[in-house]
Amino acid sequence: MPVEGGGSSGSASAARHPKQKRKAHSLSIRRTNSTEERPLGFQRGDMLEGQDSKLPLSVRNNLLDLFGQIEREFENLYIENLELRREIDSLNERLTGDGQTIEGGDPTKGALKTKASHSTSQLSQKLKTTYKASTSKIVSSFKATAGSRALCQLLKEYVGHRDGIWDLSITRTQPVVLGTASADHSALLWSIETGKCLLRYAGHAGSVNSIKFHPTEQMALTASGDQTAHIWRYMVQLPAPQPPPDVSAPCDDDQDSSDREEGEVDGEGPCEVPTVRLATATLKSHQGVVIAADWLVGGRQVVTASWDRAANLYEVETSELVHTLTGHDQELTHCCTHPSQRLVVTSSRDTTFRLWDFRDPSIHSVNVFQGHTDTVTSAVFTVGDNVVSGSDDRTVKVWDLKNMRSPIATIRTDSAVNRISVSANQRIIALPHDNRQVRLFDMSGVRLARLPRSNRMGHRRMVCCTAWNEENQSCNLFTCGFDRQAIGWNINIPALLQEK
Repeated sequence: MPVEGGGSSGSASAARHPKQKRKAHSLSIRRTNSTEERPLGFQRGDMLEGQDSKLPLSVRNNLLDLFGQIEREFENLYIENLELRREIDSLNERLTGDGQTIEGGDPTKGALKTKASHSTSQLSQKLKTTYKASTSKIVSSFKATAGSRALCQLLKEYVGHRDGIWDLSITRTQPVVLGTASADHSALLWSIETGKCLLRYAGHAGSVNSIKFHPTEQMALTASGDQTAHIWRYMVQLPAPQPPPDVSAPCDDDQDSSDREEGEVDGEGPCEVPTVRLATATLKSHQGVVIAADWLVGGRQVVTASWDRAANLYEVETSELVHTLTGHDQELTHCCTHPSQRLVVTSSRDTTFRLWDFRDPSIHSVNVFQGHTDTVTSAVFTVGDNVVSGSDDRTVKVWDLKNMRSPIATIRTDSAVNRISVSANQRIIALPHDNRQVRLFDMSGVRLARLPRSNRMGHRRMVCCTAWNEENQSCNLFTCGFDRQAIGWNINIPALLQEK
């Protein structure tokens, strides 16, 4: 997570513990028969060759155990597949024999044998299906996802920050630009089409943890580790569009790109761009890191979420504190407002998220939801009556505002989920993961696609946030991560739904 005043790579890295560059060690494992017992006094370290390794013996033994478990799993699958294959061959032989017996035989017996042959054929088909499913467990893990490339094409990379990017957002007014918030104490505005940096905001004294744009005016709201939130005005002029990049070159999804140095990016950072250093309004009531902020419908009020376990509601025109929303037991991680109603949802490290209702000025109700078992990293509203929550417990849950006693759908993943987003028109959920993957799901929990990631495209560190832009009859998804870059993707929605 972003840290208070965290501008350097070291402090920001300590907050989210990104994976450091892995050094290659030459290890050779001598295979042993799993049914044989090891001789007395035989040490696990003796099974590893390459005595010049700098790994501690305990680590090497742990690696050996892990590789042994993997080998046993493959061995079990291999034996199971062999047995299924033998059964299939045996049934095929029986089917062939039944066919020869029926010819020229008694019609009644033939009918009985035909019925038996039909049931045997069904069993054979079932075994074949089981065989294919079991082998696909191995094969699918190593297949290159060529289909995902056709559904999700790289649009542009936005390179220029000097530290990890925590958040990004799309303006809701013309001209449409991309905004990014970074641990380098700055927020940048970008041309979506050209990837050129248009403006830099440098008014914060700490990590900029979130950025959101006013619904009708050219104003931005940023939250920071300096315990403040800033409202500032911007004015940008879009450059002439450039030809789209060539993304037709083949790439290998199986190739790992984590061997690049942390922070190494393609291209150059932004040149001299206009810089805004003074905020129109500064919101100062928090006693800890302000981790997120958002505009309420209409843009007259904003809500901020902080590590001081509280969320604050402010008047934009006067910067006056209107309400302090307390109740969370631990630090807040995110806040989000409803697109058309005066509703706010806050998420926290206490494994809960809370729904605050400001539709009635005289009554401010709150509902607490406890569907997760670890930190709730974000909870967002959809255009309809749903809330989608993501968590470090590796799950995403879809809730109905009319009946939020239990989720209507649960998505289980293999990695912690960060700040999610939901497309307004098609209601597709984009999940950014700690393991550098970005996956797309529908509201019922069906997986639609995974964004391509290789040494040529995709993020090289954890993905922190996603944001949708559905302007001009096209659908673009933007992602940002700890590798200091944001990436734009063109999502082929018709093909995506057809695949479903």
